[in-house]
Amino acid sequence: MWKLQPQPLQAIKANVSSNPKTWIVIGLTIAGIMVMAETHRRRRRRAGTQILLSEPFMEPRFQLIPFPQPPPPAATQPLASLSFAISDIFDVKGNVTGFGSPDWARTHEAATKTAFVVTTLLKNGATCHGHTVMDELSFGITGENVHYGTPVNPQLQSHIPGGSSSGSAVAVAAGLVDFALGTDTTGCVRIPASFCGVIGYRPSHGAVSMLGVLPNSQSLDAVGIFARDPSILHRVGHVLLQLNSVEPKRARHLIFADDLFQLSKVPTEKTVRVVSKAIEHLSRYQPPRHMNFSQYIASNVPSLKGFCEESTKHQNGVFTLKALSSVMLLIQSCEFKTNHEEWVKSAKPKLGPDVSDRVRAAINFTNENMKTLYKVRTEMRAALQSLLKDDGILVIPTIADPPLKLNTKKGWSSEFNDRTLALTSIASMSGCCQVTVPVGKHNDCPISVSFIAFHGADKFLLDIVLDMYSSVQLKVSIASHSSPLPDTNGNMDASELLKEKGNAAFKGRQWNKAVNYYTEAIKLNMMSATYYSNRAAAYLELGCFQQAEEDCSKAISLDKKNVKAYLRRGTARESLLCYKDAAQDFKHALVLEPQNKVANLAEKRLRKLMT
Repeated sequence: MWKLQPQPLQAIKANVSSNPKTWIVIGLTIAGIMVMAETHRRRRRRAGTQILLSEPFMEPRFQLIPFPQPPPPAATQPLASLSFAISDIFDVKGNVTGFGSPDWARTHEAATKTAFVVTTLLKNGATCHGHTVMDELSFGITGENVHYGTPVNPQLQSHIPGGSSSGSAVAVAAGLVDFALGTDTTGCVRIPASFCGVIGYRPSHGAVSMLGVLPNSQSLDAVGIFARDPSILHRVGHVLLQLNSVEPKRARHLIFADDLFQLSKVPTEKTVRVVSKAIEHLSRYQPPRHMNFSQYIASNVPSLKGFCEESTKHQNGVFTLKALSSVMLLIQSCEFKTNHEEWVKSAKPKLGPDVSDRVRAAINFTNENMKTLYKVRTEMRAALQSLLKDDGILVIPTIADPPLKLNTKKGWSSEFNDRTLALTSIASMSGCCQVTVPVGKHNDCPISVSFIAFHGADKFLLDIVLDMYSSVQLKVSIASHSSPLPDTNGNMDASELLKEKGNAAFKGRQWNKAVNYYTEAIKLNMMSATYYSNRAAAYLELGCFQQAEEDCSKAISLDKKNVKAYLRRGTARESLLCYKDAAQDFKHALVLEPQNKVANLAEKRLRKLMT
């Protein structure tokens, strides 16, 4: 008679009942398996999050291969073997163009045609690797997108990449593609190019076709290019602009906007001096000249006067460009409303806080005097044409500030916004072409300078960048290893005599002469707060706000109760659009002198500006 064998579970139970220690082994085994499974799950989750935050490409990914190439002996296509990416604003047949917004993608059908510029690149041998992340509806300068994540800046991973074409800039900076396309309305290519340390190019307005590209503001929109290599930019630019390979050679004349470099927090030896040194031994470059660009615009764009604030005695300085950027944003609001008001009201999209505020302001825009806004744009183009003629290149800092840290609680501050748009409004409002060129780093942050040529001078500008790029990078390398010369100390009595001469020159409104006298006094006695404070006063009259700020800071370090230094530094910082720091200076002056009327009025004015 056969006997039924116990099942495995029954055998385990029988064994356990005879040996209780087995339960402990089983328990530890199960616990170990659960811990390993949870650890693996968390690792996968963290990895997925990292990919979301660092991946510049949109999903689903796609690839567009080049058109069939002509067989030998025909010449190879100019962009053969190059890869590129495009912002989520360019149409691709069969794909939904998302405009950086899930609600836009949800309410729109797949494109029936591919954007003209994308087709042009494919015909010339390049391969497209997909859409990239961008700011929602092309509104924004930070590159942060609450729906798709923020592409990680390869140069500075804890900081913003800049926007709105953030994904395209990151894809190039990370070496994922050879070049990329974005759109530039108020600086949307130039800003991320600067923050990510790559070359960024905004062509002359209307020079590159916008067919198949979603509009934000058609009077300002331009297709832009990112590249790491100037030769690649040169090739892509020639293809998209359909340029002739031969053009008469011209002289090249660089014009440095000294007042705009006052805005920058980067020492001029890392920007102005680098570019000046780079062209010294290059052919066809005339000696550079320097100018106060803001004053030139104030004199040559009369329609701007109605938009300038009567807030400081230095109202003809950088506040002129602040007014220009205000006009730019008004034009953008008007045209965005015309283009997309119906969709915004019907779709009621869920937008990030900053974008939502700007879209709401655009939809509620009611300015009836649009002719004046467009007149400013017309006058700006004429003013730049008159200044640059056919051989001039305006040199300015691309961005005044380093990139903000990611997830800045209050978004981008008003002064960061004002200082950034004051610089980007020049090309946007004039329609001129502009190239952003990286010039190394300052305090670990990428820095750049920009070259602007008159409207239509795109080949001239691209040729210059190709010509001087290697020389600029060589001077960048040299500058990064150099150190400033030490100051000397000297005789106290002689320094006082020089100070008095400086005071006399100041009273006679001979500002440059006063600066020279105060400088000589400082060389003899570097421990006098008064000398630095007095020189700062002269610098303020000359519109040299950064130098004035530095002198006042030195004076305050030597004398914590120097009220004049606080007042002058506050004035300099306000003129540099650093409202928060300026307000702190005026508050400090009030602590030292509670009845000081200048400080009291300035503090109230700045409080109003910041709110």
